[in-house]
Amino acid sequence: MEIATVMPPDAGDQPSGVDVSCSDSMIPLLSATRLTGTPSAMAAATLSYDAGPDDLWVGNEVLRTYADDGAQRAMTNLRTFIGRCPTLVVSSGLGIGDRYRFAVAPGPQLGDDSIHVSCSSTSDSGTLECDSILVRIGTTLVAVQEHGNKPGGNKYLTPLAEAALRRFQTTGS
Repeated sequence: MEIATVMPPDAGDQPSGVDVSCSDSMIPLLSATRLTGTPSAMAAATLSYDAGPDDLWVGNEVLRTYADDGAQRAMTNLRTFIGRCPTLVVSSGLGIGDRYRFAVAPGPQLGDDSIHVSCSSTSDSGTLECDSILVRIGTTLVAVQEHGNKPGGNKYLTPLAEAALRRFQTTGS
């Protein structure tokens, strides 16, 4: 997972009414690997599972605590960006290019607010998916993301998000 504490000026801290163009630079925001705002504290962990000779599952968990309403704004901005830019085509200059699709998917209702972000990347070599569940608890975001999974292969995501939330509520970390 790419952890960014400083975002470019067009990353989404503007009011949601400001028009930000849909471009490939928004992919980290749309897939929830980057979030808007600057947290006062962060922690991250990565785990992987070798699911077979051709399959590797990778999961990431990031805790972001804000001193203000940044967690709520990050969730609002994410929903706004996905609504505005559900599909992006990144051209390599050699043809159509890769197509990225983003959607707010059905997911568990956790914490004060939660969102399940579904994303897929389609290219000549096939389709890869990444899914994220973000849970807001007060001024903290618990973000769990998995990637590299085959379509429909997000079976670990909800149990991991629930476990991360329980651990945060119990230990604060």
